[in-house]
Amino acid sequence: MAVSMKRRSQQIAANQQEYPGRYEMLNFPPGQVLQDLQRQRDALLSDLAGKVESGCHGTKLDMRNLSPGCRHCVTGGWSCLFISGKCNCDCFYCPTAQDEIGLPTTNTVTFRHPADYVAYLERFGFSGASISGGEPLLTPNRSLGFIAAIKRRFGAGMHLWLYTNGTLASEDLLLQLRDAGLDEIRFDIGATDYNLKPLKRAAGIIPTLTVEIPAIPDDVERLKGLLAELQDAGVQHLNLHQLRLTPYNYPHLQSRRYRYLHGAKVTVLDSELAALEVLQHAIEKNLGPAINYCSFVYKNRFQAQAARRRNAIFFSKSYESLTENGFIRSLTLLGEKARLAFQVERFAEHGCEIGLWSLSRSGEQLGIHPTLWPLVDLDGLRLRLGYAAARQLDAVTYRNPFVAVEFSSRQKVIVERGRVMADIELNLQQAELYAATFLSKRQAVDVLPDEDLWEEITELEWSRSGLQEYF
Repeated sequence: MAVSMKRRSQQIAANQQEYPGRYEMLNFPPGQVLQDLQRQRDALLSDLAGKVESGCHGTKLDMRNLSPGCRHCVTGGWSCLFISGKCNCDCFYCPTAQDEIGLPTTNTVTFRHPADYVAYLERFGFSGASISGGEPLLTPNRSLGFIAAIKRRFGAGMHLWLYTNGTLASEDLLLQLRDAGLDEIRFDIGATDYNLKPLKRAAGIIPTLTVEIPAIPDDVERLKGLLAELQDAGVQHLNLHQLRLTPYNYPHLQSRRYRYLHGAKVTVLDSELAALEVLQHAIEKNLGPAINYCSFVYKNRFQAQAARRRNAIFFSKSYESLTENGFIRSLTLLGEKARLAFQVERFAEHGCEIGLWSLSRSGEQLGIHPTLWPLVDLDGLRLRLGYAAARQLDAVTYRNPFVAVEFSSRQKVIVERGRVMADIELNLQQAELYAATFLSKRQAVDVLPDEDLWEEITELEWSRSGLQEYF
């Protein structure tokens, strides 16, 4: 289902609001130019079809040989700890100011003690963790302390990697990182004008060697020329992610005259084309390490989805369910008491577990689990859909239901459940269409009516497929 004109207008308005007084200066290509650029992107994807593996609903490629850390991200098992907020480089593409060390943080939760972060990883069931920043090697003892604590607790059961610009990656420090248990190291060589000396020092010391950089349009030819050298240096994986505009990096990106795309956030159109062009060149010439294009839509859709699913376990009732997109779904039948009582009797006769339904005190509302749908007779009933999301917070807002999840004797995190939209009531025909599409999945989403109602439901039920639409 394509993004509707209404949704496009909403995203454009949000993009305008994020850059008041500066939005008009951004280069969003006009209609015909944009269509030509989308055809250029489609031609690249067509050429790559059959040569690479596309995954995560078409938002990530090539999937054939992802780094171990990326595999944990794809399965939703990754936690990123920002060990400090200070960096010693000044990259033009950096999305935020990097000028304060601060406390190690993830999902608004801060950690003074490595043991508390270890307990957090265990409580929320992570399988992979990364140490990021800022520049983690500006605080080497802090980084080493957290790495050692994580590996002591989990060993090989937790894949652990670290991001660095490499400027402080001496051989001695790399050996300390290895001995502490670091499994993978990722170098941002874009921060050092593509200096390969630090990563060459890491080769043979840290088990997995990865380069992770933004796809910079100005450097496409230079990067193509480096592919063979990267492979010879021992680099196994090259992650190219899409440049995103932020209020902080706005003046730096704008000075380069990039072209932009509207969406959930403003992204650099030329960055996506650059990543795909490098991937195409590597495949054609059989050059370099395995390349992974990490698009903004992948991060925006799938990383957020993983967080919702992880937090939902603290709130989802036995008769509720999770959508593919990680939202808590409530199905409620509405109607006369006798009709709903008949449904309950039918569930009981078929031996269904009692926890799979919940009849209100008034007897006029019946919450049901999707597995009961084949036993539902909709005659005389209506269906109400409700969607909620669970998120982690560092403090209680008192606006929504919440639980305090303790993960150590010193720390806890607040998980809050909030509705993402007003409940939707469907008539008989709409309910049958909904069930065929999202419960039994007998019908493709593409044949749903082109209406705001169905676009809203689809966004909550499924992850949208494909790379970003150009508008």
